Amino acid sequence: MSDTTIQDSAAAKPDLRKILGFVAMVFGMFMAILDIQIVSSSLPQIQSGLAASSDEISWIQTAYLIAEIVMIPLSGYLSRVMSTRVLYAVSALSFTASSALCAFAWDLDSMVLFRALQGFLGGAMIPTVFAAAFKMFPKRPPSVIIGLIATLAPAVGPSVGGYLTETYSWHWLFLINLVPGLVVAAAVWLLVDIDRADWSLLKSIDLIGLGTMAVFLGSLEYVVEEGPRYDWLQDPSIRNFAVVCAIAGAFFFWRVLRTAKPIVDLRAYADRNFTIGSILQFVVGMGLYGGTYVMPIFLGRVRGYNALQIGETVIIYGVFMCMSAPIAGTLARKFDPRKVLALGLSCFGIGFWLNSFLTADSAFWELFLPQALRGFGAITCIIPITNMSLGTLAPAKLGNASGLFNLSRNLGGAIGLALINTQLNDRLQLHWNQLAAQINPARPQVGQFIEKLSDRFGDLVDGDPTMAAMKRLGQIVYREATVLTFNDVLLTMGFAFFLMLPLLFLARRPKPAAEPISAH
Repeated sequence: MSDTTIQDSAAAKPDLRKILGFVAMVFGMFMAILDIQIVSSSLPQIQSGLAASSDEISWIQTAYLIAEIVMIPLSGYLSRVMSTRVLYAVSALSFTASSALCAFAWDLDSMVLFRALQGFLGGAMIPTVFAAAFKMFPKRPPSVIIGLIATLAPAVGPSVGGYLTETYSWHWLFLINLVPGLVVAAAVWLLVDIDRADWSLLKSIDLIGLGTMAVFLGSLEYVVEEGPRYDWLQDPSIRNFAVVCAIAGAFFFWRVLRTAKPIVDLRAYADRNFTIGSILQFVVGMGLYGGTYVMPIFLGRVRGYNALQIGETVIIYGVFMCMSAPIAGTLARKFDPRKVLALGLSCFGIGFWLNSFLTADSAFWELFLPQALRGFGAITCIIPITNMSLGTLAPAKLGNASGLFNLSRNLGGAIGLALINTQLNDRLQLHWNQLAAQINPARPQVGQFIEKLSDRFGDLVDGDPTMAAMKRLGQIVYREATVLTFNDVLLTMGFAFFLMLPLLFLARRPKPAAEPISAH
């Protein structure tokens, strides 16, 4: 009996060993995705601990994303070379080691280096799980579990990070990975065995394609991450990296389309469902990472919350995601995934729309319903998108396609954050100018407000109480301009989800999940 027959037979009979191995892989994926956002609510504390500036500290997230985004599409090739078991175990082990290095970083430069290592070495865990699910359980891939973890991790990242930082210290953002990482690596090494290594592929590795891909994706990530801060192409470094990105991208696409054994096979996009699913995954990535980025900033800047208070407020998003997973899984099994996806996109969009009515007093209960809808929408999106995109592909194409599929989500998150930051800057300036133009002391209402503030300050301030009242009025105007800016951003994000609904009419209905993928 051939190895392929043995593997197919084993795949058809899920056993305890296979289930435990897959659970370990899913938990490792959770750790890798969690670490993208776990630092987001604790950046001020890390900045203080590393003596970094506010402009420099964002590189802690940027370095991780740049490195991870290079590894994700490469993981399909590496899984064929090393086998899924070896690649995942090595990735989990090296991710754990680099997490320890991050915890003991002594300055910003060392932290950025170690975060880049963490992102690159751990990046293979994410797409490998998606491919393994369809190989290990071909008759019923556990899309609910994968979807829940993929969406839950970025949602709870700020909450987990805020709790660890406020309760212990920022070092525990990374130390928390050590024991679970070692357990995951050992479990996958001992329990997972779904394919065989083919080290001969190293002889034909496309080094030019690998190099151009790394330069292209790395430059792209740098441009979209740093562009909003430095006014895009007005800055020489952004302009230079944009040129490098364009040139490397052109060579990369030329190379992979002309090489017999490309480092990344783009032919998966010939499948219409995969292409549409990748576009939808891109927008979902914008919502996942954008939502968990915008709300903590709002709560910090406008409400003045600390890391723990931010975490306690945004946790509703993750809680409703968990609670909705069984419902989303049932809907995905019983109904046309395109209809389920329409429901998810609509809930995601409505959640952002309801979020766009923020005020300076918006707190837990005002944010409850919008976050609950977004949590339900997120999990209701990711399950049918995964089934629709990967469920129609042959098993041999899953590793490569899974890398491209996950790359879509991460690129959506990166580009979404860049667009969000650009809109935050532009709309804040617009709203400030519009509101400030109305603050004329000659207007009776403004004059009365300043007079009341001056009387209230009285002897409480040093210097002229009228000047103190004017300064306070300016702070109020800036706060209201900031609130209006966040509302604009959230409304735009909601509109993006409604814009995706017509794409569903172009997708084919996948065959039932109970049917083996090899028959597709």
